[in-house]
Amino acid sequence: MAWRDSKASGKRLFLFMASIVLGIAAVVAIQSFSDNLQDNIGLQSKALMGADYLIDSNQPANERVLEIIDSLGGYDAMEVNFASMAAFPKSGAAKLVQVRGIEGGFPFYGELETEPVAAAKTYQVKEGALVDATVMLQFDLKPGDSIKLGNSTFPIIGSLITAPGSTGIGASVAPPVIVPFKFMEPSGLLQKGSRLGYNYYFVDPDADLKALDKAVDPLLDEQNADMDTHTATSQRLGRRYDNVGRFLNLVAFIALLLGCVGIASSVHIYIKEKLKAVAVLKCLGATRKQTFLIYLIQIAGMGLVGGIIGTAIGLLLQQSFPMILQEFLPFTVEISTSYQSIVVGLLLGLFMSVLFALSPLITTWYVSPLQVLRVQETNKDKSKKAQITVLFAIVLFVFLFAFWLLGRFTFALSFVVGILITFAILGGVALFFMRLVKRYFPKSWSFTARQSLLNLFRPNNQTAVLILAIGIGSFLISTLYFTKDFLMAKATLEANETSPNIILFDVQTNQKADVINTITPKGLPILDNIPIITMRLERIKDRTVNDIRLDTTTSINKWILNHEFRVTYRDSLIGSEKLVSGDFNGPYVPGQPVLISLSDNVAGDAQVIVGDTLLFNVQGMLMETVVGSIRQVDWGRMQLNFSVVFPTGVLENAPQFHVLTTNAPDKVASANLQRQLVKQFPNVSVLDLRQVINLIEGILDKISWVISFMAFFSILTGIIVLIGSVRNSKHQRIRENVLLRTLGAKSKQILQITALEYLYLGVLGSGIGILLSLLSSQLLALFLFETPFVPSVIPFLVVFPGITLLVLLIGLSNSRQVLNSPPLQVLRKETA
Repeated sequence: MAWRDSKASGKRLFLFMASIVLGIAAVVAIQSFSDNLQDNIGLQSKALMGADYLIDSNQPANERVLEIIDSLGGYDAMEVNFASMAAFPKSGAAKLVQVRGIEGGFPFYGELETEPVAAAKTYQVKEGALVDATVMLQFDLKPGDSIKLGNSTFPIIGSLITAPGSTGIGASVAPPVIVPFKFMEPSGLLQKGSRLGYNYYFVDPDADLKALDKAVDPLLDEQNADMDTHTATSQRLGRRYDNVGRFLNLVAFIALLLGCVGIASSVHIYIKEKLKAVAVLKCLGATRKQTFLIYLIQIAGMGLVGGIIGTAIGLLLQQSFPMILQEFLPFTVEISTSYQSIVVGLLLGLFMSVLFALSPLITTWYVSPLQVLRVQETNKDKSKKAQITVLFAIVLFVFLFAFWLLGRFTFALSFVVGILITFAILGGVALFFMRLVKRYFPKSWSFTARQSLLNLFRPNNQTAVLILAIGIGSFLISTLYFTKDFLMAKATLEANETSPNIILFDVQTNQKADVINTITPKGLPILDNIPIITMRLERIKDRTVNDIRLDTTTSINKWILNHEFRVTYRDSLIGSEKLVSGDFNGPYVPGQPVLISLSDNVAGDAQVIVGDTLLFNVQGMLMETVVGSIRQVDWGRMQLNFSVVFPTGVLENAPQFHVLTTNAPDKVASANLQRQLVKQFPNVSVLDLRQVINLIEGILDKISWVISFMAFFSILTGIIVLIGSVRNSKHQRIRENVLLRTLGAKSKQILQITALEYLYLGVLGSGIGILLSLLSSQLLALFLFETPFVPSVIPFLVVFPGITLLVLLIGLSNSRQVLNSPPLQVLRKETA
């Protein structure tokens, strides 16, 4: 019976199925790609690092670290890496690069991919440089040209395409340049105070890396060094990309939920039209269970077929993901079939279809045989308990699935609550609007206008579900634009003369005056002159750092104990800071305690409050301080922020280096300044913030594209839900429109009635969706990103009229059959 009945309703069941196909496709595509990504990370973890494990430090290995290295059999390769300015004599241009001075046969896994290929093996013998391929193209460089780093000039042996540890977004800001380690000291770039990183690489494929890390890492922590294994690196990398996958999975899941709302609505109409057939079957002796299973099997079959189609589309769709996301990945992802995602897609299609269809299906259970003789409503009191049970099961399933995607109870709960609130508001607005129209019906309006409003609360109307579908789609796409705008604003500097766009790092004290005299004659201002001093903690309150380090019960964060702090001194707060407690330190008063200011994260991790004492080792000199204030720091602001700030009058004579900022009005002025600075001060690194902003904008554009792509699934699912709902409600409208035409209504009037009805739905659904997204984006900006929120005009100028017009066109296109059918033909069909 299920098969026979479905053959007569094939087209309508196909529309039910289409509502869920896109959601399944989105979930499967992202889930499959995430599985492939995790597998690739696991397989390529050694190639990502280039060794089995490494020991890293921001200073050359001291005697104790060398003892540990010797106990491990000695390192197999080493490198020093740092950011520096590179000059290209061929063009006179300069660029900030990441210099990697390598000694030994690194990498031991993976490879240096170069052009020509032999350059990876010969650059050390030929005492030359491998330069990032993008930089080679940007400055029209070829093998045989030269590059100057500090006091040393190297011939370019080849272009560097990829290298372990030099891929990803960071390499776009400072592209890598690899040179032999032995030339680092003569280059004059290993200055005291410069930000240097030393890596010692080890090859030991048989080592128990987990046990080794557990035994050696605490010993290295005491010496401000660290051990990093290839397995730990791959786990961190996996978690990073797993978070992106979870987010996109949630967007796809919302599209799936939207499709399920369409299924529930469509099945509701479908079953209502079948109630008389159910009553007839019961008169012929069919049981409740049999009539219920007839339509349950139909819906389950629809969900299974939809799951199969959606899974197939999702597996094809994931093939495009590596092209979209490759710039964010430090390796090439090889796509393979993920059997887990296939199972998820098939089961999800089946369970979600049945679950969301159960509510209307329950009505078949309570249909009386008398309904074949007279029209009567289903006994709602009897089905109320069953409906509540089904609703609880739906919410529980959504929560469990969200928990599986996110892995955290609070996140899953917040997601479900947010979905319920959004759906409740949209549904409440729809019901309120219908009651409002019914109560304050404009009787003085024209016939077509009155009839279009009447259609919004007629029996079997689809006002609520259409507003839900339109509203959720509008909500998602609008939130995307609003969020993108304030994220861009957060990462963008104001274009005025007081905003720095050139930052000079590692300016030594004896160079400061000369650097300033190089900048100011060009008519450029010195906006910031920030001194930086390095120091470590020796004592927190009354306990030494060594005692705390040995205490296994302490809850003080270990990074505090081993961190080399870079601090500054000043007498006022800056724009990215907000005072939480205490009074910000002014100039130091001789004879009084040295009052310092801590960022709230450092104060929390060190477990200190205002009034507690801290003893610092300032490059060999001990200095006792008192916490005078605690600040909240916006680390996302593109300016120099500090965890620890001293008062003026204390550190002026301490060994220090400086960071200077200026504002170059255009690219030409910036390039001229950088060329001269690199020529005169090779150790000074120059960062052009406009390049960073362009990079951030490019990354945000790509992320925005991915999110827009996923939001497209929600919009498209909403459109299919809309089409299905309109086509199903079309059968209900046939008799109404035929009666109108029989009474003398013209096709033009019926068309106007339909157009006005869907215009109301489009305006109301998209309008409420955009307003909700405006509110949610405001809350995101205020509580999550803590940034001012200025709404984008795109949702109001594009999304609102676009979706409204789309709804109108779909409504009109589905009314053509009614308008083109003669009244007598329709009446005969209805009678038959």
